[in-house]
Amino acid sequence: MRPDDVAAAERLTAVAMSSVGPHVAGERTPEQRKRWTARLHHLLGVDPGGSWVCDDGGTIVGIAAAARRDLLWVLSTYAVDPGYQGRGAGKALLEAAIGYGAGCLRGFICSTRDPCAVRRYRLAGFTLHPTMQLRGVVDRPSLPIVDGVRAGTEGDFEFVDSVDRQVRGATHRPDHAYLQDYGQLLVCDMLTGRGYCYLDQSRVALLAATRRAVAQRLLWAALARTEPGAEVVIRSLTSDQEWAVDVGLAAGLQVEQDAYLALRHMRPPAPYIPSILFG
Repeated sequence: MRPDDVAAAERLTAVAMSSVGPHVAGERTPEQRKRWTARLHHLLGVDPGGSWVCDDGGTIVGIAAAARRDLLWVLSTYAVDPGYQGRGAGKALLEAAIGYGAGCLRGFICSTRDPCAVRRYRLAGFTLHPTMQLRGVVDRPSLPIVDGVRAGTEGDFEFVDSVDRQVRGATHRPDHAYLQDYGQLLVCDMLTGRGYCYLDQSRVALLAATRRAVAQRLLWAALARTEPGAEVVIRSLTSDQEWAVDVGLAAGLQVEQDAYLALRHMRPPAPYIPSILFG
């Protein structure tokens, strides 16, 4: 992939994702398009060897973008034009993206429900873990008073990295600036455990903690900081994240089926809410 491919890749993914299901937004607003292209430019800058396109006579019909974080390989974006599915483009793109992870010990994908993509992941050796999502408007009177959680700054990145290494075996160091551009960092450092959370408007973009009690404290604090009346979505929760399901139910959110967490040579990290984009 080259930088001048990004605009076409954005249009392709919007078309491809719209056919997956109602849980995946297809048509994007101008602000969403701006953010999507900024994320892909970020990956091209940090992981230039991980992003690939399938080009048919000058028309981009498929895309796969992957990242390497320490010894963890993460697939960030994978989409093929519906008219080209079943013709080998998806297989070639995924093989190229996986090849970028040569030498990595583990693999991580937040999958959609797309049966073609799910099939590809399983054939590539990934274990499929069904996931849930929490969705709804927070019942504000149910929010408890939470102490020990504060806003994070760039000075907390080393702290966040240490939590990541303990929980998932790899950091998000190259992605902190992008995550902070679009959301707030919360940190919790207690004698009983440590953790952090990134907010993205009314979404929990990422959360990791060394203890479930700390993870629940962070999630309650995150829910309290969402806009009153706004729909909250927390995705990619495996059965290992019952601590998050319990908080969501207590806050008035509904539990729904989501998609899959596709992992290779690793168990679902816990307590952990993965980033859809960065694992």
